[in-house]
Order: sequence, then C-alpha cells, then structure tokens
Amino acid sequence: MRNRAVALAPVASVTNSIYRRICKRFGADYVVTELVSSEGLSRDSLRSFELARFTPAERPVAVQIFGGNPESMGRAAALVGEMHPDAIDINMGCPARKVVRNAGGSDLLRDLPRLAAVVRAVVRRAPVPVSVKIRAGWDEDSITAVEASRIIEAEGAQWISVHPRTRAQGFGGIARWEIIRQVKEAVGIPVIGNGDIRSAEDAMRMFDETGCDSVMIGRGSFGYPWIFEQIKTKLAGAEPRIPTTRERVEMALENVAQELAECDCEPRLVVRRMRKHLAWYISGLPHSKDLRPQVFAVESYQDVEHVLQQFLELDDGVDQGATGSPAARELGLDNVSCDSSSLEHQTGALGVPQLQAEGAVNARI
Repeated sequence: MRNRAVALAPVASVTNSIYRRICKRFGADYVVTELVSSEGLSRDSLRSFELARFTPAERPVAVQIFGGNPESMGRAAALVGEMHPDAIDINMGCPARKVVRNAGGSDLLRDLPRLAAVVRAVVRRAPVPVSVKIRAGWDEDSITAVEASRIIEAEGAQWISVHPRTRAQGFGGIARWEIIRQVKEAVGIPVIGNGDIRSAEDAMRMFDETGCDSVMIGRGSFGYPWIFEQIKTKLAGAEPRIPTTRERVEMALENVAQELAECDCEPRLVVRRMRKHLAWYISGLPHSKDLRPQVFAVESYQDVEHVLQQFLELDDGVDQGATGSPAARELGLDNVSCDSSSLEHQTGALGVPQLQAEGAVNARI
C-alpha cells in the first residue's frame, strides 16, 4: 500500500461484487467488500456471508467487517479468513445509526479502549493482514484520528484508510485533508487517503498535500469507473482520456445486464435497484436532466435500452470536459452513505447477486 495504489472504497448497496469487478477492469488496484456485520457472521446469517463473497477477478480484495464487540469481531475475522481474502478491513468510519447504536463504525472513535480491543481481537484471529478505515472523529469536539491511528498501529494493523470527515458531518461539508497528513506524520504504517476525490487532478492534489501512500475512491467512482484509469494515467505522467457518450451508455447497459444475469430475484426489482446507478452513469451527458425522470421510471432491461438509446441519438459530440465523475460534480452525492437496508439485519438474501459467472469464492452456506 506504499506504491500510490488506487483503491475502491466500500459503500453499502453500491460497491457489490459486480461493480468491484468493473472497477478492477478500469484500473482499481485494490477493492473492499461492502461492510459485513460481525454479529451476522457469528450467527451464520446468509445475508452476511453473501455480502462477504468475492470472485478471483477482484483480487487483491479485502472483506470489511464491522461491530463493537471484540469477541464477535475476532470470531468474524476467523470466519472470513476461511474465505481466503487478501486482507480483512475493520470499519470504524460508518456514520449510520444502525451501526453506531451497537458501538460499531465511527462510534469506536469515541471509545478508544474499545477500539484497541477490537483491533487486537481481529489481528489475533485473522489469518491475513488487517487494515482499519477511520474518520476524523465523532464530531468537531472529538477529533481523534491521530490518537486512534497510533493505537491501531500499536495493535498490529498493517495500514489505515482515513476519511477526514467527522461522524457528525456524514458525507456533507468538506473533507479536511490536513487530518490525513497529520495521521501520516504520526504513524509508520501506510496511510490511504479518502474523501472528495472526484477527478484525477484531485487525486494528485491529495498525494501532494497529504503525503499519503495511496488513495481510495468511493462516491467519485459512481457511474464513472474510468476515474481509476484516469488517475493511473495521470500518475504515469500522461493526460487522461475522457470516455465518450457511447462508452458510458454501453457501460451502463453492461452493468444492468450483469446484475440481471447474476441476481436470483425478480428482474423488475433488479432494474429498479439499478435506477440510481443509471442516473450516475448518464450524469453530465447532454440532455441528462431532461431524461432523468425516464431513468427513474424504468422497469425492464428493454426500458433501460430505450432510454439510453436516446442519449446516443441526441449526442452532439461535444467533449464532456474535465476528467472525473460528472455525478460527483453535478449531483454532489452528499446524501450517499452506508446507511442502507443491507445494514438492517443482514438476514434473508433478497436480491443478492449469486456471482455465478466468475467463480465466486465459497462462503459458509
């Protein structure tokens, strides 16, 4: 993690196995699963084990677990270890009420003794390297990232990812990159910077301003996996290429087709779930605002084809401008968070992709 890697951040209900594979194709060096409940894993929850599954095409891949009970987190690490991921990541950044009310996610940043015990338990039982993803702290009166990072390093984690917003900020406001630099200066293990990277230029600025070892992209990749190859092109000293309207439309269609092929639930539900993804894919294209209502009304793959075909017919060939995610620039994506139905109970696998096509790594199911 010291070689300016470009990683995909975990985001519940967005960065599933299919999207992780897409991002790998476009240059992501490292991906992380959606956050998985340690309590769910301990109870043999089908939903939790499905979320932890990954395919060989995703490697190197980490399975991210969350929880506030050291014993359950250690047990979850051992269970996940049987799936042979390349690493196990501990979520200490999720601001969702469903996570923090059980002392998990960013709640651990205001209970540093418990934080230490959780890392210690996971490191003790994990058969692979352990990393931790944190925020700046709980709120402006409790900025604990530096102190927490020193504890995390002392307890044996091998790298840290830092999203420099507080839990109180959620995904609003501005990520305070100086906190990433402070963490980098405080520890000897690699530090991955995360937050407000919407373009290759943003990634270069983060490297320069924070000294971080690698960067991690979450919302900046939504509907725009090209951001990974653009960052890597920039790192190589060349100018990134901007995808055409046709490329973006074809990628959106491919993503929907993959979801339909690999999901075991009703096709109509799959298409409805993909509406937000489609909106991200077409954001910034000519006439996207006019056609967005049609995007949010699609019910079938044929509907999707019909709507997206209109973008090709209306394409005026105008360069889309700067590199990076138009959705992140145009929509802000401030309301996207890890607070989703996948965190509610992680039981019952409604609409979970079965990963049939690429040889999924077997879970305990």
